[in-house]
Amino acid sequence: METETGRVEAFSDGVFAVIITILVLELKVPEETGSDFWHGVREQWPHYAAYVVSFLIIGVMWVNHHTIFSHIKRVDRPLLFLNLLVLMVVSVVPYTTNVLAEHLMEEGGSANAAAVLYSLVTVAYALAFLAFWWYVTRLGHLFHEQVDKDGARATRVRFGLGAIAYPCTVALAFFSAPLTLVAHFLIAIYYAANQIPIPLVVEEERLETASDLRK
Repeated sequence: METETGRVEAFSDGVFAVIITILVLELKVPEETGSDFWHGVREQWPHYAAYVVSFLIIGVMWVNHHTIFSHIKRVDRPLLFLNLLVLMVVSVVPYTTNVLAEHLMEEGGSANAAAVLYSLVTVAYALAFLAFWWYVTRLGHLFHEQVDKDGARATRVRFGLGAIAYPCTVALAFFSAPLTLVAHFLIAIYYAANQIPIPLVVEEERLETASDLRK
């Protein structure tokens, strides 16, 4: 089963790598030439901005995913499907990034609609990831022995903050697409700077418990 855990993480890493590759391929080549080239580059700034934000979001997703699997010793069938659900939602991010970049500065409702779509996908990811984490911590049967299972369950609230923050970006998207992109950037920076540690059992307590079991 430990080998299976490695296979799941390797597969997931490959999916994340492909998603990031697709993300950068969505950047547009300026059509202008000669003296107008740099003007064409500047005109593409919505694509660059959306790329940076989405790269940060996916990067934080991958870091959290890696952190969880470094504490998991085995996998089971429900966890495999929950992991696939997380990857399915993440794989849509390059598409919504391109849609938002294309419509970010347009007049009318298309920019707001694109921002709503972008935010809805992040909401779906937050809910999928929260379901994944709740299943892992529900019984704690998949964790390594060193993991403090009660402490891990206590992190559910902080893991679930995205399920509150991202719906707020959906509401914001109806008013301003650029501000929505800024909000997503700030949320990604917050999660990047405030990783949630999964508590471990103190070594002395673990040894004491093992000693009690032998008596």
